[in-house]
Amino acid sequence: MKVTVFGSGYVGLVTGICLADFGNEVVCVDTNVEKIAMLKDGRSPIYERGMDELLQKHIKSGQIGFTTDIEFGVAHGEYIFIAVGTPSNAAGAADLQYVYAVANSIGEHLKHYAVVINKSTVPVGTGDEVKKIIERKLRERKVVVDFDIISNPEFLKQGDAIQDFMQSDRIILGFDNKRALEKMQTLYQSLSTKIITMDIRSAELTKYAANAFLATKISFINDISLLAEKLGADVAHIRQGIGSDPRIGLDFLQAGCGYGGSCFPKDVKALSWMAGDCGFDVPLFDAVENINNRQKHLLFNRLAQYFADDLKQKTIAIWGLAFKPHTDEMGDAPSRPLLEALWKGKAVVRAYDPVAMKEAARIYGKRKDFVLCNTAIEALVGADALVIVTEWGEFHHPDFTLVKQMLKKPVIFDGRNLYDPQLLRKLGIDYYCIGRLRT
Repeated sequence: MKVTVFGSGYVGLVTGICLADFGNEVVCVDTNVEKIAMLKDGRSPIYERGMDELLQKHIKSGQIGFTTDIEFGVAHGEYIFIAVGTPSNAAGAADLQYVYAVANSIGEHLKHYAVVINKSTVPVGTGDEVKKIIERKLRERKVVVDFDIISNPEFLKQGDAIQDFMQSDRIILGFDNKRALEKMQTLYQSLSTKIITMDIRSAELTKYAANAFLATKISFINDISLLAEKLGADVAHIRQGIGSDPRIGLDFLQAGCGYGGSCFPKDVKALSWMAGDCGFDVPLFDAVENINNRQKHLLFNRLAQYFADDLKQKTIAIWGLAFKPHTDEMGDAPSRPLLEALWKGKAVVRAYDPVAMKEAARIYGKRKDFVLCNTAIEALVGADALVIVTEWGEFHHPDFTLVKQMLKKPVIFDGRNLYDPQLLRKLGIDYYCIGRLRT
């Protein structure tokens, strides 16, 4: 089958490469000339495990191609995916300019029947608006072309997105006629995945509801972790106690320094905005966001307290810059408010992340107070303290004797609760974690 994907970012590229791996003829369209050139050369603009291998394999096989030619992309696709970004605007609403731009382009060039599939995370009612835009453009051209609209939200975890696509736990399809559903069932026939069908508006809201619920779990356990500290309890035990209930589960129930990335922050904001736009008050989602914002400043506040509010000329080692392991994404990452607060306090940062340092350099540029190191141990050179922000596997079992030797002061601030507080106390390391008993 012939598939066109508009947008070659995280969602679009994963969707395109996986559908190519199923034997479809895929064309990815993007207006970013540099990105398309990079992809044609077999280099992925995003870090995702397994992406480079599949990309090179299917460029060579001819199953996938990349172009900036919008008309060609529309002409190619029997299935046309919209997989462009929907960032938050100043009010917290999803910015739909890129989605609507693609809809305009489809309407301007469509000459054959196609299923238009919205893969982007969009507010309720966007599918209706996309349909209106395409119909309006067709009328302006004075042509009659049949098409269908499908809402097919993605549920991909960064770092595991390819596996999630190939072995998804569910596929959501929002549709308004049987023909569109049958076409999508044919496209996804290679997947032995449960397909859940519903109307388009429910599918659009399902995506936001899923992300907001997971974000709520994170903010909930973060609130419990700080309460545990005040009451002399241990959040690790509490997590096991409540997470063992199958109705709750352990996933997304790990206390830490907050969630980030390109989904949870903007989707919680967008859900709050949607509620407000229809005159409905949702204090729960505002609380989820507020707790997360507070949590992102926790590490700096504890550092400042430890150093008596005098961080000037202090050197702080940071392990982890990405918002979570197995991705280079730093959008709304907890590392960012920490870095910026440290620089405001005149501290010097020595940082290491296995894959996100190029992204950090892109965001912040060259700075005398920001040293990107080749290894985790190198980041400790001359450091007054170590702060752990991302739970990369290589940080789980360091040589604590060497860590203690390298640091000017044997102190670790752990935003991900990686270590046993009692073990570090025995080793003579001051260890500040979140919601754990230190003695």
